[in-house]
Amino acid sequence: MIIAADVGGTKTLLQLLERTDGGARALFERRYADAAFGGFDELLTRFLADARAQAIGPGDIETAVLGVAGPVDGDRVRLTNRPWEIDGTALAARFGIGRVRLVNDFVAAASGIAQLAPSDLAALQPGEPVARAPQVVLGAGTGLGVAFRLWQGGRYEVVAGEGGNTGFAPSTPEQCELWRHIHAAAGRVGIEQVVSGPGLANIYAFVRERGAAPESPELAGALAREDKAAAIARFALERGDPLAGRALDLFIEAYGAVAGDFALSVLAHGGVFVAGGIAPRILPALQRGAFVAAFNAKGRFAARMARIPVHVVTNAALGMLGARAIALR
Repeated sequence: MIIAADVGGTKTLLQLLERTDGGARALFERRYADAAFGGFDELLTRFLADARAQAIGPGDIETAVLGVAGPVDGDRVRLTNRPWEIDGTALAARFGIGRVRLVNDFVAAASGIAQLAPSDLAALQPGEPVARAPQVVLGAGTGLGVAFRLWQGGRYEVVAGEGGNTGFAPSTPEQCELWRHIHAAAGRVGIEQVVSGPGLANIYAFVRERGAAPESPELAGALAREDKAAAIARFALERGDPLAGRALDLFIEAYGAVAGDFALSVLAHGGVFVAGGIAPRILPALQRGAFVAAFNAKGRFAARMARIPVHVVTNAALGMLGARAIALR
């Protein structure tokens, strides 16, 4: 038996698999809201109990691969946006797992790219893909994850990092004002304070303060009751709310510029894959062109940027696919 998991700052997806001659067969899968649990141990206990309740006994668990939203330090990881710490050795001992491997969630996501079908991708810029050239996988959700795929030894190897926590570089006068707005409240401005779910909420607060449009009472109520980023995106896309729309437009411009910066840093002619929880939900807005325009706006390198393929990953199980691929390998 194998456990594959995608452990995010908001939700966790787990899958129980049985190894077969040709790979693995999925037996049981569940998605949980992290807020309902005090730690990952508690969540895993619930998952195994739910599997048994469906008459699916885990048996001997050979391997567990967890893609976790935080920097991995040896056999431990502390989530960046949730006060959880996972110890792989302790987890293996407690649950009788042969081996627990912890990887950054975007290592898992990048490892899942090769498992995608063409229908799992929506092109924003077809570009001119170059075989074996570097690739970038990034995605905004609770934070911003970034990983690179580099061709080595006959296959793509994944290089992880904490790119979402590097400094945000504004590329327009309005983004300079946004930077000042966030800096006044929080000091240093990291990328994921702009390009993430909480970042979209920061942008909305900024455009509201500037009086870009009146705030509707309906949206104000939704912001008080539910996830702010989801409410802003919904009101922008489904209701045409002008204030939410301006916030989403600015978010997309910043997202495209940031994606272009990471692509330029490695000349990612193998392609850029925009994953994470937000991109598929705002795909119609991403396809309007502002994301690609900001992606390509790199001065004398603009023509080269236009040759880099850019796709949105629409398969929500990308991290799970990658964790599964790592476990089988």
